[in-house]
Amino acid sequence: MENESKRKKVVVAFSGGLDTSFTVMYLAKEKGYEVYAACANTGGFSEEQLRTNEENAYRLGARGYVTIDVTEEYYEKSLKYMIYGNVLRNGTYPVSVSSERIFQGIAIARYAKEIGADAIAHGSTGAGNDQVRFDMTFLVMAPEMEIITLTRDMTLTRQYEIDYLNRNGFEADFAKLKYSYNVGIWGTSICGGEILDSAQGLPESAYLKKVEKTGSEQLRIEFREGQIHAVNGETYGDRIKAIQAVEETGAAYGIGRDMHVGDTIVGIKGRVGFEAAAPMLIIGAHRFLEKYTLSKWQQYWKDQVANWYGMFLHESQYLEPVMRDIEAMLTSSQRNVNGTVILELRPQSFSTVGVESEDDLVRTKFGEYGETQKGWTADDAKGFIRVTSTPLRVYYSNHEDEL
Repeated sequence: MENESKRKKVVVAFSGGLDTSFTVMYLAKEKGYEVYAACANTGGFSEEQLRTNEENAYRLGARGYVTIDVTEEYYEKSLKYMIYGNVLRNGTYPVSVSSERIFQGIAIARYAKEIGADAIAHGSTGAGNDQVRFDMTFLVMAPEMEIITLTRDMTLTRQYEIDYLNRNGFEADFAKLKYSYNVGIWGTSICGGEILDSAQGLPESAYLKKVEKTGSEQLRIEFREGQIHAVNGETYGDRIKAIQAVEETGAAYGIGRDMHVGDTIVGIKGRVGFEAAAPMLIIGAHRFLEKYTLSKWQQYWKDQVANWYGMFLHESQYLEPVMRDIEAMLTSSQRNVNGTVILELRPQSFSTVGVESEDDLVRTKFGEYGETQKGWTADDAKGFIRVTSTPLRVYYSNHEDEL
């Protein structure tokens, strides 16, 4: 009992993959830690996967295992703001799994503090963004705890980890697959294979969700104050279920597939494939509705701060206090973003059709664009144009040679 009480506690951020499986066994067996495996779920694990994770954690030598569902927290504290801001990194990537890592890290740190852990471990390598996201979150939330990263610090190969697990009685299929996937509520990222060659794209076989529908159909998404409220007339009190309903419809057409190329936090260029039907459809619909319901300058300034919001999320700066200020502005901007957007879906693409909204600023008593004016006279229009042209007329009266 005395030796047991002196064993250090470590919480391993456990996905059930090779690196975290090795970490659990190695820390328990070789380092003598009392290991607690914690799986933070942001919507990417099925019930079967979670059951398997729990079984495997104990087989690997964990003293305890817990699944922490943070999907709702992730939506309320970040995802809804990404929808408000129509956040697409480099105009392409919906900051999918990368933003989820922050909330997984927060959940793991919170759990580690609850059980009085001495250390937190994760399976990130030294070459990617996730090491930054996990380490920074742990350093801020649990500064008193040691951070252990065997894969990074020991420069481990997959084969070394597989051989170690097999030698110690844990035989699982961790054979090197052509692609690696990270699945979450806001999309699936795809790495490896053709992605490593800048000149190639991904084949159909690389995508987890296959194109099952032909032809076309309309999808109606209703928003209330910027949040998704109904899908095809069915109201959802649970926003996560609404997102899943859009995903199910759009994924059947193969919508939301693309390739993202950008700068990593560690300074190198990165390339990743992804499939994210729900994010692309919801953001596309939401942006379209805002064109009808926001003023010109609301749209402009909201886009400026939203771009920074997405950048800070990617760069592991979610806990930066200015993020709360940006969220406040984004929330305020959504007070009149109400209505239903009609989309036309077809294999691997979609288009916007129209909106139905009581806050539609296109419908106005002042006139119809290109048709008739009711809020000013012809002389008013001519005077407005003359005054507007004054700065140009002043300039070119002195610089006629530039005309």
